[in-house]
Amino acid sequence: MATLTPQESVLSTSGLNLTANAAASGGDQFLNDGQIVLELTNAHASAARTITVNSQTACDQGSDHDIACVVAALTTRYLGPFNEKRFNDSNGYVQLTYSDSGADITVGVLKVKRK
Repeated sequence: MATLTPQESVLSTSGLNLTANAAASGGDQFLNDGQIVLELTNAHASAARTITVNSQTACDQGSDHDIACVVAALTTRYLGPFNEKRFNDSNGYVQLTYSDSGADITVGVLKVKRK
């Protein structure tokens, strides 16, 4: 398992080049402050991949359910932000797991700064 470091967004007319990391076969984690958005890219030519975000506590409807985000072949999806109460573990991290041990998946972690 790898710990992913969020990149902070800044106001800029030139934009941000988000650095993506190869998904770790044992899963990944990131420190969550409720302002994190994931960029999930599947580079496989034909197979979809699933990224699972582990829910630590029940949602406000009373169910403890994970988020399973399916990313189609050759596409990118964005996921987040993540409610701290629901998704943070006891150390403040969100836990991610991947189908096919993370093959062909890259993950970018973006912290969206609020004014």
